[in-house]
Amino acid sequence: MHASHASHPPPLFSFVRISSFLTSILVALASGTNYVFSAYGPQLGARLKLTHTQINIIGLSGNIGVYGTAPIWGGLVDRRGPRMMMVIAFFGLLSGYLGIRQFFINGLPDDEASLSVVSFCTLVLCGFVTGIGGNGGLVGTMNATAKSFPDRTRATANGIVISGFGLSAFLFSTIAHTFFPGNTSSFLLVLAIGTAFPMILGFFFVRPIPPPHLDATRRLEDGTPSSPADYGVGDGLGTSSPTTYSIDNTSHTHLLAHDADEDDEEEVVRESAIELEEEEPLVPAHAQVASDYVVPGQVDSLALSPTREGIARLRSHSGRSHSRRSVRSNLDKALDSQPNIHGLRLFKTVDFWLLFSICSLLSGTGIMYINNVGAISQALFANNNPDYDEVKAAQWQATQVSTISVMNCLGRILIGIIADFTKGKFRLPRSTCVVLVATMFIISQLMTFSIEDISNLWKASALLGLAYGGLFGLFPTLVIEWFGLPHFSENWGFVSLSPMLGGNVFSIAFGRNLDAHGTDDDASPSGNGTSLVSVLSSLTPTSTLAPSALSPLSTATAASTSVLSDINARGGVPSAHHCIDGRECYVDSIKMTTAACCVALGLGIYATWHDLRKQRRRASREAVPAVIVWEDDSE
Repeated sequence: MHASHASHPPPLFSFVRISSFLTSILVALASGTNYVFSAYGPQLGARLKLTHTQINIIGLSGNIGVYGTAPIWGGLVDRRGPRMMMVIAFFGLLSGYLGIRQFFINGLPDDEASLSVVSFCTLVLCGFVTGIGGNGGLVGTMNATAKSFPDRTRATANGIVISGFGLSAFLFSTIAHTFFPGNTSSFLLVLAIGTAFPMILGFFFVRPIPPPHLDATRRLEDGTPSSPADYGVGDGLGTSSPTTYSIDNTSHTHLLAHDADEDDEEEVVRESAIELEEEEPLVPAHAQVASDYVVPGQVDSLALSPTREGIARLRSHSGRSHSRRSVRSNLDKALDSQPNIHGLRLFKTVDFWLLFSICSLLSGTGIMYINNVGAISQALFANNNPDYDEVKAAQWQATQVSTISVMNCLGRILIGIIADFTKGKFRLPRSTCVVLVATMFIISQLMTFSIEDISNLWKASALLGLAYGGLFGLFPTLVIEWFGLPHFSENWGFVSLSPMLGGNVFSIAFGRNLDAHGTDDDASPSGNGTSLVSVLSSLTPTSTLAPSALSPLSTATAASTSVLSDINARGGVPSAHHCIDGRECYVDSIKMTTAACCVALGLGIYATWHDLRKQRRRASREAVPAVIVWEDDSE
C-alpha cells in the first residue's frame, strides 16, 4: 500500500479505487474455473482411458485445492497483501491447465492400455494446482475489496466481486461450446491463458485502498469529528462511539471516569490497558505530557472522561503523570468494542462454530445439487420417455448448469445490497439475512422434491443458485463483523473449510441413494430397480442407432449400448447403471437436505437473536453518560 494512500485516502469513487475494484472482478471471473471441469473432464477421461472413479478423483483434487488452502492463503494475504496471491494464482493456473493439456495431447503410449500410477498422480497434482491457484486469486481480491470500502458499502462491494467467481463456470463453458466445440485441447489452452492473464493485471492494480476519512491524525489535530460510518469495521470508530482529542495537560489533576458495565467486551479494554501499562516507562511527576480525553458523540452536553488506559495508569500510580507511545489504532478497537479474534481464540468462540455449522449444512446442500443436477435431469427426462435422445438430455443438463451459474452470480450481488439495506435502513444486524438464505434453500429443496417434469426443473435450479450465491456473498461480511477485519482472510479461510465437510457427506449420500435405485446390466430380471439398457433397448428406434444389416436383436442391443456409452462419456453417470425412475431416484436425498436446511434455519434464527442481543447491550452501554471525578494530587 502506498504511503500517500495511507496518509491521505482517495475519495470513494476515485480512479485508483475503481480500477482496483474492476480488476478484482476480472480476477474473480478467472478464479472460479474449478467448476468448469465437467466441460472437459469426460473428453480427458476418454482420451486417457480413465475410469469414472479416476475422473472424479481429478475433479475432487481441484475442490481440495480450493477449500483446503483457504486458511493458509488467508493468513498469508493478511500479512503480505494480495500481490503474493496474484503470483501464486498466475503460476498455479497456468502450470496446472498447461499440464492437463499436455496429458491430453500426448494421450496414452502405444504399448500401454492405461495411465501409469506416476502419470495419474501427476495429473491429479495438476488439478490440485489449478484449485490452489484459483483460490489464491479469490482470496486476494476479497481481502483487497473488504479493506477498500467503508462498512456501509462493504457487503455490496464484496458481493459484486464474489459474484464473478460464481459466473466463471458459465463464462468459460459458454466459450467452450461456442468457439471450441469438440476441440478440448484448444479449450484447455484458453483456460490456461485466460485465467493467468488477469492475475498479471491483479498484481499491478488489486490492492487495499483505505476508505475515505480514515486519517485519524488530522482529525485529532484539527478537533473536527467526522461521520463514524466512514470507518471500516475494526479500523476506526463505530456508530455513536466517542471521538478522541489529543491536548496538552499541565495540571496535576487526575481524571477518573465512571466504570460502566463490566462484561465480555470490556475485558478487551482491560487487557489493552494492562499491555500498554507494561510497555511504557514512567516520567517525572510534573513533566508536560499529552493526555487523551474522550468526547462521546451524539450528546447534547459535553462530558469529559479519560480513556480507559488512563484509568489503569492512574489507579496503579497515583500522584504521577505517565507517558506512553501512541497506539491509537489498537486502542480505538478496544474502546469501541470492535472484535479482533483470530488463531486459537477463534475456535473457542461459539460464533465461529455457529457460522461453520450453518455454512456446512447449506453449502453441502448446494454442492450436492450442483454436482448431481445432471443425474437429476437425466432421471426426469428418461422417465417414461419413448423419445429419449441423448443430445436433448445433454441440452437439458446444460440448461440447469447455466441457470445455476447465472443465479449464483446474481445472488452474490443481491445479498450484499440487501444486507447493507437491512443494517442501514432497519438497524438490524446483517445476520438477519441468514434466515432469508436458509429459507430460499428450503424452498428450493421442496420444489425439487415435487417436480416431476424436466421442463420445470429450472425453477428449482434458479432458486438453488440464488440461495447458494447469497450464502457465499453474505458470510464473508459476517466474518468481518463478528471476528474483525485485521485477520479477515485467515478467519474466512477456516470457515471455508465447512463446504468440504457438508459437500462430501451429502454428495456421497446422494450417490449411494442413486445407486440403490439402479441395477447392473447383468442383474437378474427379478431384481429391484430398472436397467437403463433394457428399457432403452425397447424405447429407442433401431434405424437411427445401428446399421440396417444387423438383426433386430443385435440392433436393439447395439442401440442401448451406444446410448449408455454416450451418457457415460459425458461423465454424468458414475457407474454402468443409472436410475431412470424419475424423482424416485433421488427423493430420499432431498428429504435429507431439506431437514438439514431446516436445522440451518433454526441456527440462523438463533444467530440473529444473538446478534440483536449484542447490539442492544452495546447500545445501552454507550448510552451511559461519562462522569468527571476530580481528585486532589497528594504528594
